[in-house]
Amino acid sequence: MQILVIEDDKRISDFLIKGLEENNHLVTLCKNAELVLENYLNIQFDLIICDIMLPGMDGIQLVQTLRFKKIFAPILMLSALNSVQDKVSALDYGADDYITKPFHFDELLSRIKALTRRNQFRQNETISNILTFGTLEIDLNQYKVSVNQEEVDLSPREFKLLNYLIENIEKTVTRIQILNAVWGITFDNHTNVVDVYISYLRNKIEKNNCKYIYTVKGVGYMFKA
Repeated sequence: MQILVIEDDKRISDFLIKGLEENNHLVTLCKNAELVLENYLNIQFDLIICDIMLPGMDGIQLVQTLRFKKIFAPILMLSALNSVQDKVSALDYGADDYITKPFHFDELLSRIKALTRRNQFRQNETISNILTFGTLEIDLNQYKVSVNQEEVDLSPREFKLLNYLIENIEKTVTRIQILNAVWGITFDNHTNVVDVYISYLRNKIEKNNCKYIYTVKGVGYMFKA
């Protein structure tokens, strides 16, 4: 695979490059976000590994910018920050996974394999790239959603949540299942982040009395066409 590593700490970048190259990956190193935006937007990387604490523009701002520019390669964040809020911020702005320093290289490889396997599965799916439910239209290629032919601005996390609900259309999914699939990290079971994002989605896609997302009391949610 062709992997872009964005890391300004030489000790960590040397460790990453050595390990990734020993596993037959091609690695490109950038020491700051600005170099990525200036030189590497036109290269299709299979994976991006990005530190959060970068000089100048930080890693979360970079991820947000990459997603805005329609760069949808899987992104794995590296950080010494370990609070739930730090993880939520990174994932909300478009990262796919998050690993805390220090980490074992075997764990990093395992996460890389999981991310790329998931991405390849999506690319190989034979379902239509444009899904239509009444006045709601979802373009899976361009990550666009429109209602009544007017584009709706969804965050990467909102889009991922909507996509997960649609993948399980007419099935009840629990809050824990949604957390695992959409956020990919362990939360306190009492968190209300799922309910908050469901509310965001409903406000954006359920117009003119069209209802798609139903609450299954005491269990979770269901998307109905």
